[in-house]
Amino acid sequence: MTLQYLSHSGFLVTTSKGIKVLIDPFLEGNPSAPVKSEDLSADFIILTHAHGDHIGDSFKIADKDKTTFICVNELAIYCQTKGYKAHNMHIGGSHDFEFGKVKFTIAHHGSMTPDNTYGGEAAGVLLFIEDKIIYHTGDTGLFYDMKLIGELHNIDYMMLPIGDNFTMGIDDASYAVELTNPKIAIPMHYNTFPVIAADPKDFARKIEKNGKKCRIMEFGETMEL
Repeated sequence: MTLQYLSHSGFLVTTSKGIKVLIDPFLEGNPSAPVKSEDLSADFIILTHAHGDHIGDSFKIADKDKTTFICVNELAIYCQTKGYKAHNMHIGGSHDFEFGKVKFTIAHHGSMTPDNTYGGEAAGVLLFIEDKIIYHTGDTGLFYDMKLIGELHNIDYMMLPIGDNFTMGIDDASYAVELTNPKIAIPMHYNTFPVIAADPKDFARKIEKNGKKCRIMEFGETMEL
């Protein structure tokens, strides 16, 4: 199984059986993205919320016959109105798919589509794939229930924003790692635009000082899980 960081909050998980699970693929209009939408395909697309830098290129990448969107109910309905297949879920709920289990968590953020349609609540997502637990926090501020999420689930990889302004900055993200206690923390949602400029090495230093592990992924980089 592999994990590719597409930049911003976008990731692609490819299972050992070749199933492709795409998360928040924002590529066009993203100056940090080395990957283009035409280079990607997906069996499933998970959207954490409806903002344009998270829906991104989903509708260009998705195949209306093959791809299934997975998101909170209101956003799933929005995808369905566009002619795509979607599995409707909501925060706290989980469901088994052919690649593994998905569970949505809370996230403190907003959610509205680029055409001003309400997209339901913003969310984080837990992925239980093969023998790994992956926690993509989505766009969020710090919240203490991250401790509960970490107590309930032995998280292998935690992807969390460090860019500040719209989400957690480095200090709050570092504390989020303390609360959640993942095996490896992966910073995201930084350096896409000047307003979210951040140095992931500063984040790495902060958490490593407290005995936590950080993996800074380069934009476009793929690693084995």
